[in-house]
Amino acid sequence: VIGETIRSSPFLPHPEYWNIVREACDRHGALLILDEIPHAFGRTGAMFTHQHYGIVPDLLVLGKGLGGGVVPFAAVLAKDELNEAIKERAMGHFTHEKSPLGSRAALAMIQIIEREGLVEQATKKGAFALQHLQKLKAEHSWISDVRGLGLMIGVELRHPDTSKPAKELANDVMVRCLELGLNFKISMGCIVNWTPPLTVTQDQLSRATSILNQALQDCTPS
Repeated sequence: VIGETIRSSPFLPHPEYWNIVREACDRHGALLILDEIPHAFGRTGAMFTHQHYGIVPDLLVLGKGLGGGVVPFAAVLAKDELNEAIKERAMGHFTHEKSPLGSRAALAMIQIIEREGLVEQATKKGAFALQHLQKLKAEHSWISDVRGLGLMIGVELRHPDTSKPAKELANDVMVRCLELGLNFKISMGCIVNWTPPLTVTQDQLSRATSILNQALQDCTPS
């Protein structure tokens, strides 16, 4: 069974979802493989996102943030019993893998996250951002949902009368925000994705909310 612990849009599963999947995998002898490439290493307010759900996957896929945003680096972590099963087999070696530079970057990244308490900060800053964005939702009928976990946040834009995805508005808002100094990506055509650095300040988050508010005022159909 292969899945993303949370969708990077973000879409958050029911709190019991992964416990049910884990139990089903154990019952049927299936491996649970989780992809946390977009959000591991503190972004969601836990070092690994599956920790929010109280489970342990059999295999965990990591990347992106693993190299500290400096060096392309990825890894697959496996439970001890899986490592035992393959230890007698030759894994081979290629020049593009097991990079010493990538390993050093990953180690430095983990040390900084732990030293600076960035996991705990992501929880607090994420709650701060969501609180401000919920106020924004109350002021703008085109915001259909605000959701997130830590500093992985989504603001969904839909037509207030038809509930259809407001793709044109989302694109206009993104362009206007760029003009005002705020950069983000749009997912699924209508979801504003906020994934700021873990070192973002509350003042910067407040400024980002103000820019998004201004862009919505400028771009929303009258």
